[in-house]
Amino acid sequence: MWTLDDTIAAISTPIGEGGIGIVRLSGPDAGTILRKVFQPASKDLQSPRTFEPASHHLYYGHVVDPETGIVVDEVLATLMRAPRTYTRQDVAEIHCHGGIVPLRRTLELVLRHGARLAQPGEFTLRAFLNGRIDLAQAEAVLDIVRAKTEVSLRVAMEQLDGRISSQVRAIRAMLLEALAHLEASLDFPEDEIPPLDLASILARAKEQIQALLAQADQGMIYRHGVRTAIVGRPNVGKSSLLNALLRTSRAIVTPIPGTTRDTLEETLNLRGIPLCLVDTAGITKSTNLIEKLGIERSRQALQQADLVLLVLDGSEPLQEEDFELAAAVRNKNAIVVVNKIDLPVVADANSLLPEAKHVYLSALTGEGLNLLEDAIIETIFSGQVQTSEVPVISNPRHREILSRALTHVAAAESSYQAQFAADLTTIDLTAAVSALGEITGETVNEEVLDLIFSNFCLGK
Repeated sequence: MWTLDDTIAAISTPIGEGGIGIVRLSGPDAGTILRKVFQPASKDLQSPRTFEPASHHLYYGHVVDPETGIVVDEVLATLMRAPRTYTRQDVAEIHCHGGIVPLRRTLELVLRHGARLAQPGEFTLRAFLNGRIDLAQAEAVLDIVRAKTEVSLRVAMEQLDGRISSQVRAIRAMLLEALAHLEASLDFPEDEIPPLDLASILARAKEQIQALLAQADQGMIYRHGVRTAIVGRPNVGKSSLLNALLRTSRAIVTPIPGTTRDTLEETLNLRGIPLCLVDTAGITKSTNLIEKLGIERSRQALQQADLVLLVLDGSEPLQEEDFELAAAVRNKNAIVVVNKIDLPVVADANSLLPEAKHVYLSALTGEGLNLLEDAIIETIFSGQVQTSEVPVISNPRHREILSRALTHVAAAESSYQAQFAADLTTIDLTAAVSALGEITGETVNEEVLDLIFSNFCLGK
């Protein structure tokens, strides 16, 4: 389905205005195409016709249309010879000024002179197909690009460094050893097969898979973040709380009830956790069409949230809307936030969602804000502290595969202990080995690869 014989090209930096924009090429003709469109400026170099760039050197010059002689841009260019490149092919990069027009014109030139426009993620796909990285490492590249916090970046870097791959390969090697022993016993029953402690191997493999899965939930949090809805009736201080958590004035705040008419989303780095805060319109009874639309969006945000901050006005007695909202969030992870403690507190909030954490604070002065942050962290991790004893599984695909492999290993262990026919054990072992190969790419199919790399941007 994929070819490695042609040369691909794409803009590898975000489209828009910036200091630098890069057009990247990969393939056997990368150097030839670069020489066609790049003219070195130094008089000490050979003429453009005979210019032969040294590998991994940076040259100053211009992108020139060879057909018209028109200078497109002043650039830096480099040619990196295989195999010491990202794709293990010849790779050329042209560092243009970071504007839409020079980048587009440069890309058009290289496409006109022999390159093909790359598909999303095709550079990383070629790195995988050429054996430079395995599939788990390829997926880590996308996680690095999308990392929102230092911790999520560290988790992605550990995956790119191969920590997860090495553990998965070690488990797979144990299971392959057990499988080979069983198959040899079946194929050559009359021969003396060296003894092997299969029970110990299966138990150890199961234990290691369970260890990887144990931190998967934390890994998902660091990778995807926690969608957190700030809900409450009008004028309880939801937008003020958003601004306080962000340490900036992001939402409009007025004493007039109903100031927020739509949801507002911002991402907060809370001690390494990407927290997607959703400020919502006050949920109340209303006949105003615009306000009703905002309230409906607030209810949708409430349903989609991983965590709910139910904000109450501590300076007022609880109202009917407060109890209705409490009933709506009863089955979700929720924290009751009693706001406006800078005023005399009269609300009896302890009876509202008694199973949830209650935090008293002032979004205006910031008093108690650190207590809310502690409560959010504790609620997210349920009191568990992240450890670094095993690599963190942060990819849903990996978690599903490991769960499937664990099921097969457990079944193989049960059939072996029950002394069932060896064929039954080999069936589950084969399935487990195949499943683990899907993480690193040994047994993955083209459909899965298409799905994975379609999530990448052009030029990566």
